[in-house]
Amino acid sequence: MIVIFIDNVENFLQFIEKRVMNEIFYEFNEVKSETDLLSKNNIEIILHFLAKIENSLILYETKQTIARTKNTDMDSQVISEMQKIISQVDESLVLVKGKIREIFLSYSS
Repeated sequence: MIVIFIDNVENFLQFIEKRVMNEIFYEFNEVKSETDLLSKNNIEIILHFLAKIENSLILYETKQTIARTKNTDMDSQVISEMQKIISQVDESLVLVKGKIREIFLSYSS
C-alpha cells in the first residue's frame, strides 16, 4: 500500500475522483497543549480514502487541527461542517468514522 499525505483539505479533495468507494473515513485525535493544560485542547481530524491505480492500493490522507474549549463536544459540529464541504465536491460522498486498519480490511475482503 502506498500512503500519500496531503497538507490541506482543499488539495485532498482534488484527488477524490480516484477513490474506490463513496466513503471518506475519519478519526479524531486529541492533541493536548503542554503550556495550557487547563482550558484548551486541540483536536485533529484525520480524513482518508482508498484509491486503486493498476495493482497498487493507495491511501490518501490529510489532517486538520481545530482548537476547542475543554468540556465542549465539537465532534458532531466538525463532522457536519466537513460533510457539507465534501458534499459540494460530490453529493454521494459520506463521512464514516473508522481507522485505516478497518478500511483496508473491509476493502480487501
